[in-house]
Amino acid sequence: MSFFTSIERAEPEDTTDIMRLLVNTAEWLLRKGSTQWSALLRGEDTYNTPEAVNRGEVYIFRNDRDIAGMVILMEEPNAWDRHLWAGKAEDGSAVYLHRLAVNRKYAGRDVGKQIMLWAENAAPEQLGKRLIRLDCMASIPALNEFYRKLNYDYVGDGVNSTGTYSMYEKRV
Repeated sequence: MSFFTSIERAEPEDTTDIMRLLVNTAEWLLRKGSTQWSALLRGEDTYNTPEAVNRGEVYIFRNDRDIAGMVILMEEPNAWDRHLWAGKAEDGSAVYLHRLAVNRKYAGRDVGKQIMLWAENAAPEQLGKRLIRLDCMASIPALNEFYRKLNYDYVGDGVNSTGTYSMYEKRV
């Protein structure tokens, strides 16, 4: 059962709170032993989140005034996606999902799952996309299992200078 009081495209005035959520998530991941998103701790944002907000690609999930979670849905693959997904068919029907983040205050309440289920409905209804593509670090079993339990198909590994990434997609 969803406890979100609103789901909306982020506005520029939300950017500070969004960046705080991402940095807090990166800090939590580091405490858990993962270097995923550690570039955010050095002030580097490979997804240029403020610009993604301006393009309308960032969605925030609120519980009253709190941002309980967020996700980026890119209608076009960025350089990262083009590199990882090279050789996979691209016909414009895919949305690329990035930066699924949950406010630790709401951990254990299936917020991530609820965001993913929302994205599966939003991709075809709001964005006209029939496929969701995402990647995650191959070295994090819990994250890979999370996507498998949501019936995302593992389609292979992609490698770049920061590591090996499991690639998943789901027809919606």
